[in-house]
Amino acid sequence: MTPTHGQPRRTGTRWGVFAQRDFRLLWAGETVSALGSSITVVALPLIAVVELDASSTSVGLLSAAVWLPWLLVGLPVGAWVDRMRKKPLLIACDLLSVAALLSVPVAAWLNALTFQHMVVVALLCGTSAVWFNTAYHAYIRIVLDGRDLLEGNAKLQGSEASTRAAGPGAAGMLAQAFGAVTALVVDAFTFLVSAVCLWRIRVVEPKFAPEHEQVSLRRQIAEGLRFLARDTYLRWMVTWGAVLNMALMGYQAVQVVFLVRTVGLNPAVIGLLLTSGSVGGILGALIATRFSRRFGTARGLLVLQAVTSPFALLMPMTTAGPGVLLFVSGAVVVGIGVSVANIVVGSFRQTYCPPHMLGRVVATAMMINHSTIPLGSLIGGVLGDTVGYRSAMWIMTGLVAPCWLILAVSPMRHQQDLPQTHAAEKGTPRAEGDRRGAS
Repeated sequence: MTPTHGQPRRTGTRWGVFAQRDFRLLWAGETVSALGSSITVVALPLIAVVELDASSTSVGLLSAAVWLPWLLVGLPVGAWVDRMRKKPLLIACDLLSVAALLSVPVAAWLNALTFQHMVVVALLCGTSAVWFNTAYHAYIRIVLDGRDLLEGNAKLQGSEASTRAAGPGAAGMLAQAFGAVTALVVDAFTFLVSAVCLWRIRVVEPKFAPEHEQVSLRRQIAEGLRFLARDTYLRWMVTWGAVLNMALMGYQAVQVVFLVRTVGLNPAVIGLLLTSGSVGGILGALIATRFSRRFGTARGLLVLQAVTSPFALLMPMTTAGPGVLLFVSGAVVVGIGVSVANIVVGSFRQTYCPPHMLGRVVATAMMINHSTIPLGSLIGGVLGDTVGYRSAMWIMTGLVAPCWLILAVSPMRHQQDLPQTHAAEKGTPRAEGDRRGAS
């Protein structure tokens, strides 16, 4: 019997999912790649601010360019991923990112780097990420054969959070010692390592029934949209995720400029400060599985968001000296809440959605969630230039604090655990607002 989210299935070994060779390779490749990506998150705005003297609005535009492809191609990508083998697609995405990232330091060394070039690179890497992340979420289920998904996602989220903790500090030190463009060379190398790890995975992907390939792309996209729109759990999760992402990216788009020009910190200190949220992510990944067993995937997620989200309001209070601890405290606690939510919601989608629709549902959910990120980035950047960087931080963190109320009006407020399987897959109908806990 398939395990519930509240009681994840165990592998029967103290190593858990790490006992599986293919999962170890998947984990290693994604961990190394995530380290490089976390370096680039800091390096790109630093290059724009320090090397190209970009404004807050320009930095917001650069951040928006990374996420814009989700809005432009997210839906068709989900349908295509459901028709394709995942492993070759993931490797191709890694290699495209290598080429795009290496073009920045090459252009800089030739004294030909422009802001327009960086926007194009951000768009290319963002497009690659759309394909990669959509296929990756479906590939995790294949590698783990549909089992131990909560544990597997917790391990992946934990390593990702660890690399996000190390990445900004490494980016700051690299920028201080060698210049920010050097950091992108490191990121390109990590994508290459990821491609090699994926190539070595042996799991055989299941073949889809011929009828799925005969269905038109438009119809497949519509099926994914209908599934998400009609489901009483997924649509509230997606709504919450979209609003939260807009608010998070709003303050993140201006936080580097805020810390440089308002607080007066140097790149090395900024890099260390930006690790705070990732430290929270590590803590969230460590507690996610036990927390879900103790309090339930539904009730626990709701309560944790209500407790952690308001801590975002500490970050605009940051000042030089001991005042930087306010930024650290706010980022750590918010990071815990976001990390646990990513694990619980991701695992829920992977087991709840029918396997042949997983790519479309993931892409549709992530497209909606990520479509607000460019908007949040632009709003944050424009606010920074018009009302000031600290005021912009207050406005955007003020949106983060009450986001949990969206989940509070969803059906999960009546349940301890989220359901493990969609009603149609069980063969039994479920009415809107069914209040029974998962079995």
